[in-house]
Amino acid sequence: MTDIRIPARAPRLDPRPVAHRIGLVALSTDHTIEVDFARILAPAGVAVYVSRIPFANPVTPETLRAMAGDLSGGAALILPGEELDAIVYGCTSASVCIGDGEVRAQIARGKPGCPVVTPVSAALKGLRAMKARRISVLTPYTPETTRPMAAMFEAEGFALDRVTCLNMTDDRDMARIALDDLVDLAASAADPASEALFVSCTAVRAAGIIDRIETATGRPALSSNYAAAWNVARICGVTGAAAPGHLMSLPLGT
Repeated sequence: MTDIRIPARAPRLDPRPVAHRIGLVALSTDHTIEVDFARILAPAGVAVYVSRIPFANPVTPETLRAMAGDLSGGAALILPGEELDAIVYGCTSASVCIGDGEVRAQIARGKPGCPVVTPVSAALKGLRAMKARRISVLTPYTPETTRPMAAMFEAEGFALDRVTCLNMTDDRDMARIALDDLVDLAASAADPASEALFVSCTAVRAAGIIDRIETATGRPALSSNYAAAWNVARICGVTGAAAPGHLMSLPLGT
């Protein structure tokens, strides 16, 4: 039998291999948020560690609420016993339908002591950092799924000048919206009176073309993934612009 050698000296261990690390609880069907986070955050020295939880289309308030029971378990699977700078839940509409506070509480149970970011909480912080009070909203959802989101923004004190939805029910198709069409849709969704445009849904590929959307609309814009990436970048101490767009030039604030 071949002898197996063990060196006399054990290898030295470096500090954690990346300066900052965040967790991401993503939907099993999501095609977009990991790509967006890797593109925006990795060059800034922020590593993203992902856990996926079950989701079954169509996107309705009922199927979104069904994810609530999997949130804490999904969060607990990300580097168990190790600290993260923050943890993100990757679904905007579910954060509204389940309730943003309940989502944050469930994820905190799985990863105690870790700051929790949702696309909704990040969007609210982003809009306030922009000092935008009058907004337009574009969603890929049906009216049934869009209405609770509109109500949430109004409850948070924002005036909604225009709300547009694309009446889609499959988040895999939402991830395939042609980028040129998305720019055109954003331009038509932005009311002239609005101070900012919010493009909802972590599946929609708006984060990578925020600069194009801002040019087309003539006003600041943010999307679910873009706002969440900005939020966790600031938590990790990244002060520069991790991506194009107005929001990336602003501090986190309160």
